[in-house]
Amino acid sequence: MPGLIHGLDPARIAANLERVREVAGAGVEVLAATKYVPLEEMGALAEAGVSPVGENRQQDLAAKQERWGDAFEWDFIGNLQSRKVKRLVPVCRLIHSVATDSALEQLGLHGGLETEVLVEVNVAGEEGKGGVAPADLGAFLSRCPVRVSGLMTMPPFSQDPEGSRRHFARLAELAAAHGLQRLSMGTSQDWRVAVEEGATLIRLGTELYV
Repeated sequence: MPGLIHGLDPARIAANLERVREVAGAGVEVLAATKYVPLEEMGALAEAGVSPVGENRQQDLAAKQERWGDAFEWDFIGNLQSRKVKRLVPVCRLIHSVATDSALEQLGLHGGLETEVLVEVNVAGEEGKGGVAPADLGAFLSRCPVRVSGLMTMPPFSQDPEGSRRHFARLAELAAAHGLQRLSMGTSQDWRVAVEEGATLIRLGTELYV
């Protein structure tokens, strides 16, 4: 498990961000995954012009937002516990990981016209992994009480980025079939493949920081 990243260099981050944007193209949004970025290091990201950022834990997002506020747009990209929805809705630009009926129930209670979410899809059918099954996606979308603008997935880990391609392609097919525009897919390990398969948002950590 990676540890917290210290000593971030704003100039290096800015250069990495520019390089990624040049390769990914203008239609792809780069989100900085900050799970391993300590609270006190977030200033380096702000100085580098990074935004939006994505957090995996509601508590970490709350602490970082309290300190850094409007320096960033804030997304939630981690496993979504339904009891956290009411705290996330008012502060998040986008929640990437809606995948349960209990989350839909909470979105119905606490969401509004401006609430925007992505539905997480378990395209590979991995047991024990979060996400809606592709076959259940249409019905799930119809039950969502707030705006769904796209889909998100985390494919099975593969040493070879090409191992993710078919899963990214499948997510793109599902999004097109349901008229959804956003595709949140691809991390530091496989983002180039994700972009080739239609990603509109890539979630990067070490690719930006190292």
